[in-house]
Amino acid sequence: MNQYVNKEKQYKSLDLNLMKRLLKYAKPFWIQITISLILLLGVVGLELYQPILLGKAVDEFIVNEDIPGIIRLAFIYFGTALGIFVLTYIQSMILQYSGQKIIYNIRVEMFEKLQSLSIEFFNKHPIGKLVTRVTNDTETLNELYTSVIVNSIKSIFVLAGIIVTMVAYNLRLSLITFTVIPFIILFTLIFRKKTRKIYREIRRRVAGVNAFISEHVSGMKIVQIFAVEKDVYNRFNDENTKLKKSYMDQLKIFSIYRPSMYLLNIGAFALLIAFGGRMVIEGTITIGTIVVFQRYISKFFEPIQELAEQFNVMQSSMASSERIFNLLDEEEYIENKEVTKELKEVEGRIEFKNVWFQYKEDEWILKDVSFTVEPGETVAFVGATGAGKTTIQNLISRYYDIQKGEILVDGINIKDIDLKELREKIGQMQQDVFLFTGDIKSNIRLRDESITDEEILQASKYVNADKFICKLENKYDQKVYERGATFSAGQRQLISFARTLAFNPDILILDEATANIDTETEMLIQDAMEKLMEGRTTLVVAHRLSTIQNADKIIVMHKGRIKEMGKHQELLANRGIYYNLYKIQYEKVI
Repeated sequence: MNQYVNKEKQYKSLDLNLMKRLLKYAKPFWIQITISLILLLGVVGLELYQPILLGKAVDEFIVNEDIPGIIRLAFIYFGTALGIFVLTYIQSMILQYSGQKIIYNIRVEMFEKLQSLSIEFFNKHPIGKLVTRVTNDTETLNELYTSVIVNSIKSIFVLAGIIVTMVAYNLRLSLITFTVIPFIILFTLIFRKKTRKIYREIRRRVAGVNAFISEHVSGMKIVQIFAVEKDVYNRFNDENTKLKKSYMDQLKIFSIYRPSMYLLNIGAFALLIAFGGRMVIEGTITIGTIVVFQRYISKFFEPIQELAEQFNVMQSSMASSERIFNLLDEEEYIENKEVTKELKEVEGRIEFKNVWFQYKEDEWILKDVSFTVEPGETVAFVGATGAGKTTIQNLISRYYDIQKGEILVDGINIKDIDLKELREKIGQMQQDVFLFTGDIKSNIRLRDESITDEEILQASKYVNADKFICKLENKYDQKVYERGATFSAGQRQLISFARTLAFNPDILILDEATANIDTETEMLIQDAMEKLMEGRTTLVVAHRLSTIQNADKIIVMHKGRIKEMGKHQELLANRGIYYNLYKIQYEKVI
């Protein structure tokens, strides 16, 4: 029992903290929200006045057969309805505008946060779940700002107004009809407890299904190549079934709660007919009072139903906001110092001083690595898979931060350099080239409008990409589909070379950039690479040793340590790890 109580307190504390944070986003729009609340009070006042008009019509005009009075009162009643319509419209427009601005700001903050997070974060979190945060979860919050908060206040105002008005009309009859309130409170509390857990489960299941779909649609080619469609379908069906069960649990609770409220509504009417009818016969109240009470009883249950449904959305919003703030509070990001040292004219000198790095605790990928790359040098890294070659390149651009040691560019610790400035100086090309939906031009300039069409053309010609682009129907305006699926691996790589050159980096990083390219295209790229590397510091990760024989320096990695360092012929003469790797590859060729 104590465990359950503690859990309830934890939930309440969590919801309260979440609501405080959510309200901070509404603070800049307090004027609009205040106006909206004032208009809402006007709507509530008119709605509460309508039953009084009906009671007056019965007691003063219908009983006395006063036709002009009835017509006059009908116009007044219509005027209240028109007033409700106008005030509701204005209030809704103001609130929707404010809500959309709030959600826009939250989306912007979330996307900025995603861009600041480290690569390690994206390695650990499915993309589908992150997309759910920015889309589905923020849309759930939209309903909270534009509907739930203000309408909950309206419902409370209506309930309070009805109770006060009914008591003012007739205390005895009010107390009789209010006997259903304890049952309303009991059923609502039970409903609230049951729905809290279900809504968090639904949001978790929705994110899980989205992540599964995103991953397997992206990898559909692999699914079809290995003919595992049935297995993938069964796994999706399991996830989908769990989500359906969560929704069904929610529906079961609502299917009990709503009829319960309806039954209590009928019960209140029955009490009104029994006791109110008797009081009319006794002459203690008028028929108009019965009409007023009948209308107020109907209105009394409407806000209760609305509060229950708003609580429904509130729970969904709390679950969504919890996930959103978990993302916004994420600390897996690369810290960018407020005061940084400026990289002016980059020479390209790179130095690793006793660098230690691990992705997971006590699993060192790099162990006491030290080396220096002089300006303009081409340095290649070789070694078995997992030796730490690619990790070294990722550390230079600060996609990860090292645990021990120092990495310097032109004598400045990269942690003291502004991240954006550091990465602008480094051009990195990988085996897996990512192309965005758009056209070839937009993929080369990456929305940087300072790069002109002429510069794109020159860069493409320089890396020999122009040869295949000019053969396309729309040339540089050729549509690019997601991930560049309509281009070959070689064509995608040529576009990435043009992209890198267009940004004119001072340091080049090539992660086996010719690994997935046919022989003819490789010849074009090798020609371009020689031009591209001229005058630039270049780091190359190579698996094919034939591509790095002319490097100024070759660093041989083994289990996170530097084992050999030197030129191609020197390392062959040493007959060490490099010699064995070269011999294995040469024998394969033979």
